[in-house]
Amino acid sequence: MLRLLAFVGGLAGAGTLSQFPEFSQQYLQRLGGQVDALAAVTADFDASAEKAGMDRERALASMTGTEFLGFRQEDMRNAFARFERLTGDLTLLRAAGPVERVFMPQRFADTELFQATLAEFKPAVPVTLTGVTTAGIGFLGGWAAVMGLLTLVATPFRRRAPR
Repeated sequence: MLRLLAFVGGLAGAGTLSQFPEFSQQYLQRLGGQVDALAAVTADFDASAEKAGMDRERALASMTGTEFLGFRQEDMRNAFARFERLTGDLTLLRAAGPVERVFMPQRFADTELFQATLAEFKPAVPVTLTGVTTAGIGFLGGWAAVMGLLTLVATPFRRRAPR
């Protein structure tokens, strides 16, 4: 019975993780779009600062005096920080292969991008080598998780051999 349940857990893991290569590809496309958009905002701000004879930090520091300018300064600082973070993620994810990306969940941490990708994602059958490979990893992970959990739960109820 434990083996059957572990097998079912393995199949669930395989089915779930086999979808990751396509999901990561769609996330990567959205990530690239966000980086491009933030690059344009950053370049525009830096160009305006340069026209005024300032660098980015001086231009940001000059955004004071009203509540609106204070909010705008904070928005721009957040945009620049997000641009740097997403650019780093994009560089590393592009360099990694689809299976390597399975082991880089911290690079899929942008909540806005993750939710937007998930909202549009449609599961697909794993017919590529990458899909089959990640399905195998998912099967092993699901099997091990269910087997470990069931063993843990069943341990107190096992009969002990007389000594």
